[in-house]
Amino acid sequence: MFIIDALANWLTYGKIFIFMGLLVILFTHQSLVVSVAERKGYKGVKPGFIGLIPGFGFYYYFKMKKSLRNINKDSFKFVFRPSNIIGTVLVYAELVLLGFVVLLPIAYIIGASLSPLSGLPRTIWPDNPTLDNFRFLISGVGEYGGQEVTTNFTSWYWNTLQIAIFTMIFAVLFITGTAYVFSRYKFKGKKAGLLAILILQMFPSFLGLIALFTLFHTFGLLDQPLALVVVYTAGAIPFNVWLIKGYLQSIPKELDESAKIDGASKLTIFFKIILPLSLPIIGFVAVTQFMAPWMDYILPSFVILSEENWTLAVGIFAFINDQTMINYPAFAASALLVAIPITVLYIAFQRYLIEGITAGANKG
Repeated sequence: MFIIDALANWLTYGKIFIFMGLLVILFTHQSLVVSVAERKGYKGVKPGFIGLIPGFGFYYYFKMKKSLRNINKDSFKFVFRPSNIIGTVLVYAELVLLGFVVLLPIAYIIGASLSPLSGLPRTIWPDNPTLDNFRFLISGVGEYGGQEVTTNFTSWYWNTLQIAIFTMIFAVLFITGTAYVFSRYKFKGKKAGLLAILILQMFPSFLGLIALFTLFHTFGLLDQPLALVVVYTAGAIPFNVWLIKGYLQSIPKELDESAKIDGASKLTIFFKIILPLSLPIIGFVAVTQFMAPWMDYILPSFVILSEENWTLAVGIFAFINDQTMINYPAFAASALLVAIPITVLYIAFQRYLIEGITAGANKG
């Protein structure tokens, strides 16, 4: 029996490696076809699609398509040079392997979310996929193991969404305003203030958990999800002030002076000149501050006590931590639903994220 299982596993792994090898060959073929097409003057998306047709791509651009430029036939020698082909194969082999490593867990999570059983799935895709796990999360009522179970997933989702949105808004306002003051004005204590902010960011946040719990208990903020906004906003200030300050210092002060000569007030200069020019770094900070509380577990688990007020991280962890009702498929389904806002935010702010990351790395 052991030999049969081992043989079945080897056959499965063999199919995977064969599939990955075919992908590497296909992408290498496409890359070479695109190189040939570019040398003959054909660019754009079309050569890439035609290159995905094995064999036909070379025939199409070698025989069927006339060259749009005067080229020497020797120019194609580099494309088919063994070193170039081997290098292309190695590059695509690495990319296919990385894609497999990244996509396999995602495929497993999607399959697990559709599993009709409450245990840990042993296959990537279930035999009888179902949407019952998503219905259970949205409706709050389901049946597992012959007994009715309930969940407050929608409440957790709403609590976390409010915290993330308010944290993003207030953090961007406070951080941008503070960074603008430190980057544009001279005043007593400026150097000491910047140094204090720099020192504050050196301490990990969990060092203050006992103090935070005491403060929350003293002011009656325990079990209040929106009270977490204060902590997240304050914690975001030190690092991000330095980040945005460095970016604002790269904006010429001559713009401010020209606007003052034209009669613009300080608020007008900030909102009409500085803010539009700072959108890349502000967009980057907005996305990161939305993500910070989205899946934070430590702080909410300390100060949020009742189940209906839990955040997503605390709530969905209970699906695999509660010994009375462990539900891995519900955990996988909730993970997919949790990823939706972050995915949408990344797509919407993709341009600002890239510009903000590069700006933060090179400026200031």
